[in-house]
Amino acid sequence: MFERLRRLMPTPQQLHDSRWLRWLGPWLHQPALWRWSRRGVALGVALGVFFGLLIPIAQIPLSAAAAVMLRANLPAAAASTLITNPATFGPIYYGAYKLGAWITGEKTLPTTPEAMEEAVFHEDASLIERIKALGQPLLVGLALIATLMGELSYVVISIIWRWRVMRRRRARQRVVERRL
Repeated sequence: MFERLRRLMPTPQQLHDSRWLRWLGPWLHQPALWRWSRRGVALGVALGVFFGLLIPIAQIPLSAAAAVMLRANLPAAAASTLITNPATFGPIYYGAYKLGAWITGEKTLPTTPEAMEEAVFHEDASLIERIKALGQPLLVGLALIATLMGELSYVVISIIWRWRVMRRRRARQRVVERRL
């Protein structure tokens, strides 16, 4: 899987030759940004997942900037922001809102159309107050989910990477033992 990803990613030279990205040259030529190491890839995926879940727009530039600052794998950071897409956006934000409402103790909005219409048209709260009520639980839920999923992705990538290395090492040792 990693070999396939490596082939699909643009090379540093291709980025250097791009007229749109040439101004980023001093930052994009750091070797640590392109190295496929356990720490770099795990940190890149964690950053991408974090920014992909936390921020609805400009996820890739923010995760790329964080990857440059922390010297994480840049392609992994950019690609893992795609955890949120049109198919996953709604369920993730709904779950984050519910989690945030549970943590903050806020009353959640009704879910049926009839109950929603009743709450919207017959309560004394203004539309601005209702939007503000959505904001705090949503932000708390998104921050918590983004942080936990970013940390979890770092741990999972590190464990999988280590497992693959150990499996290959054992296979090489078996080959050497058979030859003896």
